[in-house]
Amino acid sequence: MTLTLILTRHAKSSWSEADLDDHSRPLNKRGRASAKAIGRWLADHGHTPGEVLCSDAARTRETWALIADRLVGVPQASYQSALYLADPETMLAKLRGASAGTVMMVAHNPGSAYMARRLVAEPHPHEKFHHYPTAATSVIEFDVETWADVNWGTGRAVDFVVPRELI
Repeated sequence: MTLTLILTRHAKSSWSEADLDDHSRPLNKRGRASAKAIGRWLADHGHTPGEVLCSDAARTRETWALIADRLVGVPQASYQSALYLADPETMLAKLRGASAGTVMMVAHNPGSAYMARRLVAEPHPHEKFHHYPTAATSVIEFDVETWADVNWGTGRAVDFVVPRELI
């Protein structure tokens, strides 16, 4: 059986409100355009999640909402405080509890970049894969029966994109 992870770092957030705490920062104009572009890219490539695990921060929620607007038949996201600025081990633990064949995780850096690099046996050749800029999205496949069977270095990076290539 093949399980698929769509791993997305949140889109570019706004710093215009200096008194706003980090958790509450929304996306800026470029971030909103980037999230929409990622949603279109996912739709065009047939990458539709059956389950969504999303940090509960404002910028990840907004990123997911704008992506979801471009997809058909997507589930409600599970917003999880544990994914806010999570390290790769926490992210993997959450992923191992998933049940759908295709899971999307919307989170933050550096956790998203570290997780993407650690999950795959061979890194994606894209020059931005290791940096994982805002709204970067990987599609990683695993030949396992359940998400509980996923381990570091067992995935295949089958797709990767950054919004600047789409806009």
